[in-house]
Amino acid sequence: MAKAKNQEKTLKMETKREIPSSALIEQYHTDIVPKLKKQFSFTSVMQVPRIQKIVINRGVGEATVDTKALESSLDELFTITNQKPVVKKAKKSVANFKLRAGQPVGVMVTLRGRRMYAFLEKLINEALPRIRDFRGLNPNSFDGRGSYTFGIREQLIFAEIDYNKVDKVRGFNVSIITNAPTDEIGRALLEAFSFPFRKDKN
Repeated sequence: MAKAKNQEKTLKMETKREIPSSALIEQYHTDIVPKLKKQFSFTSVMQVPRIQKIVINRGVGEATVDTKALESSLDELFTITNQKPVVKKAKKSVANFKLRAGQPVGVMVTLRGRRMYAFLEKLINEALPRIRDFRGLNPNSFDGRGSYTFGIREQLIFAEIDYNKVDKVRGFNVSIITNAPTDEIGRALLEAFSFPFRKDKN
């Protein structure tokens, strides 16, 4: 019975919504590419960086003792991203944490193409502005290779999440992976998308 319910839930995840469109796709090609080509004196549009993928990770340590925590995380990330998450499992056993290899420890979604742009648009225009006293994200959290990672403390900043169905406030990490050769160019790319970096006081 439980297996049948899980299969039904998986089917609903895969067919619940169509892939949304995003104005950011057109903005990238018509506005951002020419702007960055000029800003960095690129000789070809092929040199202009782009966002390759967005990876969303949530650790769910309590899933080893509470299967509902894993189910909630799967449902929430699907609702937020419009894509079925994958379950991350422990690669090795850790006796001190009563963790066995193969047990679920988190969920992850990797977004590309239209889903990626739709999520980015929603993140910038709707979700982040809902953070209380939001003053922008840390502009120094690049990885040295033009990609950017930051944390979101609670899923409730996304309007799709029903507060009454949330069993626990949980956050997740968002990694925006670009093919920019430097952090400077990677930051310029995200700024061109109006990514809300915190302004330096100086």
